[in-house]
Amino acid sequence: MNLQFEAVIFDLDGTLIDTESLALATGMAAFERVGNPVDESFMHGLVGVDNPTANARIMARFPALDFERLHKFWREGFDRGIENDLQLKPGVAELLPALILPKAVATSSDRRSALYKIGRAGLAPHFPHVVSRDDVVSPKPAPDPFLHAAELLGVDPSRCLAFEDSEIGSQAAMAAGMYVIQVPDFVPATGQFAHHVAPDLLSGARHAGLI
Repeated sequence: MNLQFEAVIFDLDGTLIDTESLALATGMAAFERVGNPVDESFMHGLVGVDNPTANARIMARFPALDFERLHKFWREGFDRGIENDLQLKPGVAELLPALILPKAVATSSDRRSALYKIGRAGLAPHFPHVVSRDDVVSPKPAPDPFLHAAELLGVDPSRCLAFEDSEIGSQAAMAAGMYVIQVPDFVPATGQFAHHVAPDLLSGARHAGLI
């Protein structure tokens, strides 16, 4: 299948780097430490959303929660994981060097965090353009991050291929008018917001005729 794309836009967390599973494990540990244990289904509801939205969902569930302590414990655990064992998602190391099309990242992370993770993972040479939560008015599931990335690349959104892992991110990319390949991380895909659901990035890239 050759869909003749002119650019490829990637989500970051859970798509390029294996941070969603790290966030889940360290988040659950942090909730436990502050006396408000949660299950994985609650954590799944935080996948793919920006920090303000995630914080609002947490506060709605636990109005009396010590938010500062929670985030202190969560950040400490997450940062240790990033520092000691940040892993690329399967296929990333093979796919990125093989792509000749212009590339960008569109993420719900804030800019400082996104650039740190990209640098730590060794991905910076592949992505001169990174669109973060700080660069748009409305985050995912609004199309703004993907539209801004396409603008930076100088490519019409309809000629862009988007790789996403989450439902919220896939919804944003589809709303931007892009062809969406969803590679689900630990939350299964419904396929509602994807043109194609792939088991891994390389399979998705083959489906799109990129490799």
